[in-house]
Amino acid sequence: MTTPSPHPYAALTPDVALDALDSTGLKADGRLLALNSYENRVYQMGVEDAAPVVVKFYRPGRWSDAAIHEEHAFVTELAAREIPAVPPLVLNQATLHTHAGFRFAVYPKQGGRMPEFDRAGTLERMGRFLGRIHAVGATAPFTHRPTLDLESFGVASRDFLKRGNWLPADLAAAWDSVVEHALASVAHCYARAGDVRAIRLHGDCHVGNVLWTEDGPHFVDFDDARMGPAVQDLWMLLSGEREQQQAQITEILVGYEDFMAFDPRELHLVEALRTLRLLHYAAWLARRWDDPAFPAAFPWFNTQQYWQARILELREQIALMDEPPLVV
Repeated sequence: MTTPSPHPYAALTPDVALDALDSTGLKADGRLLALNSYENRVYQMGVEDAAPVVVKFYRPGRWSDAAIHEEHAFVTELAAREIPAVPPLVLNQATLHTHAGFRFAVYPKQGGRMPEFDRAGTLERMGRFLGRIHAVGATAPFTHRPTLDLESFGVASRDFLKRGNWLPADLAAAWDSVVEHALASVAHCYARAGDVRAIRLHGDCHVGNVLWTEDGPHFVDFDDARMGPAVQDLWMLLSGEREQQQAQITEILVGYEDFMAFDPRELHLVEALRTLRLLHYAAWLARRWDDPAFPAAFPWFNTQQYWQARILELREQIALMDEPPLVV
């Protein structure tokens, strides 16, 4: 029998991680705390005679150097305009570093807590800062990062799962049918929305990527930054029943439109983007299953119950995509 090749992250031992920080000129003091990240490996590290830093080791093979530099440049541009995004530190005249075959970036530690969206004014403040981010994002395109669309998040996810035979045999036909129906519904949503503008986005603006302080939100982890419709950074802030989501989007847009005009046609895409994220997430777990961290962290993935629940979710999404959109 052949022994499977170890995952590349197996070589990222604590000593290697600490040595990587030393290679930038910052002197690690030996303190190392793994933070909650699976796509990349992220550590808080102590620094001698200085504040702790956060070091992100990029997943090998995911992004090109040029795409990572675009992420860094975008966040640095936001910070330069006093928008509360957290850019990487410039060390030795660079933001992207390499050590022992791993590419990494070093960030200042940013404190904060999860935002409480049920508190008065929180969503409006979130909208105000997202409007500022998008006003900058609309000034120029990414050239090395992809666009969030039906093909990249939907069709590619469907094809990857099908090629890998991830579905249990007794659920494969039901999955194939519901996915085709869901993708057709997503296409109809895009058709109803028309030719909406694609801008530079955070791309993954869920509550875990926002740290709230007395000064308001701080946006972190732009690793999924890409081109796409503005509403992609808004819909993940919505929750609850339709009436609740309607009130939430109204509050968000009160702040958002202080800085950036919102095209109401994009509201046709809310449930379509939610559907694409559902498909993309399932394919993401499958793509990363060779990383030992994933079976340990997501033991429920690829079980009979998992796929049954996803089929039900897609059926619910198909029904939601047939409903009228939220309104401005």
